[in-house]
Amino acid sequence: MLMVTDGQSSYWNQSIQAAPLAVFRILFGLLMFMSMIRFWAYGWIERLYLEPSFHFTYYGFEWVKPLGGFTYVIFVVCGLSALMVAVGYKYRIAIVIFFLSFTYIELMDKTTYLNHYYFVSLVSFVLIFLPAHVCASIDSFKKPEISFDSIPRLNVDVLKLMLGIVYFYAGLAKLNSDWLVHAMPLKMWLPGGYDLPLLGYWLQQTWVHYALSWMGALYDLTVPFLLLYATTRWLGYFMVIVFHVLTSMLFPIGMFPYLMIACTLIFFTPSFHVKVLEKLSQYVPWLRPTAHSGRSLNIDNKSLWQSVRLNLIIVFFALQLVIPFRYLLYPGELFWTEEGFRFSWRVMLMEKAGVASFKIVDGKTGQRFYVENRDFLTPFQEKQMSFQPDFILEYAHYLGRHFESQGHQNVEVYVDSFVALNGRSSRPFVNPKVDLMKEKESFKHKDWILPFEDEIKGL
Repeated sequence: MLMVTDGQSSYWNQSIQAAPLAVFRILFGLLMFMSMIRFWAYGWIERLYLEPSFHFTYYGFEWVKPLGGFTYVIFVVCGLSALMVAVGYKYRIAIVIFFLSFTYIELMDKTTYLNHYYFVSLVSFVLIFLPAHVCASIDSFKKPEISFDSIPRLNVDVLKLMLGIVYFYAGLAKLNSDWLVHAMPLKMWLPGGYDLPLLGYWLQQTWVHYALSWMGALYDLTVPFLLLYATTRWLGYFMVIVFHVLTSMLFPIGMFPYLMIACTLIFFTPSFHVKVLEKLSQYVPWLRPTAHSGRSLNIDNKSLWQSVRLNLIIVFFALQLVIPFRYLLYPGELFWTEEGFRFSWRVMLMEKAGVASFKIVDGKTGQRFYVENRDFLTPFQEKQMSFQPDFILEYAHYLGRHFESQGHQNVEVYVDSFVALNGRSSRPFVNPKVDLMKEKESFKHKDWILPFEDEIKGL
């Protein structure tokens, strides 16, 4: 358990005011609440989860499926728990429910994968172990015994580390020849903003494509360090605002820019967050940050729970540092095979387009016919499937089972697939002689992916 003790000199016992964690909790919860409302209002629940007859699943999570009309209930639960997190009501229960419901939504269909969904799941998991409710919350207002002004510094630093990993790894991923030498894929995307006021003309200029590519890499690599130090913090935060506002104007990436603008406030001094809470408490009294001045929540080093908690955090961040490099275990070009691509903070680094024609063959008679993908997939699903190997494999197995259930015998499934990557000409993607029904999904290399026959230098 945690107990009130005198501060000690070691890092593990250094204290910091609880206000930064409280502000983070409030902004994170409110933005997630708004995201759920936005998702519902745009009709995406029905379009992405209810209309499709087939859903692409994550390996090991095939059991996670939309629940028909009850899918709306999951979104209601997720939205309400996010609001409870924001106000700090039944926080411990609320953050666990939010993590589980949001992650369930994320896992329902791999087609909707986005880095910022993964980011939200990770942050909400970390928040389960942080005392984000001991200050400026309904919980602490109703129960003064759990109200504290100071908390162990670790509880704030782990969130800074999470943000630092996201930015820095995104910057490392940009250190490749397509991004820096060829300005790809920005050279393909930016001209589409020709109608933007003030920016439209400049987005047509090749030198702007290169400038933004290099500036994007430099921004990601440096902004966590700029935010860490008082002398450069405001410069770093100005860069955060400019970068994310610009990306929100140029690309349809939803709430993510605003989430990052809000989350990076955690780098500011506790006094800054105290002022924020004092301003807010003029309208919401229980947000007052100094109701119990002098009380400090410190780590009880003899507590089994604290030992488990600390070890879980260490293991969690060790995994976050290692997982993005798992692609090194696979041969071939990462952008081509995408083995180890997801969950590695490789944000908007490639433009891929593909065509995949599936052929159903009777293995004994040789009779064959081609499948109309639109009979089974939505246009969005078909687009995503056409250039991602694990999608192609899962869909092939689905087709095989489907036609077996219709009475077809000795079913074999082949695909004629062509993919274009970052402006290159379209080229064969999957070995058309491989019966995909005989291939199984696993963490092993998919040797039925044809060679890239080009090179993208970099990390």
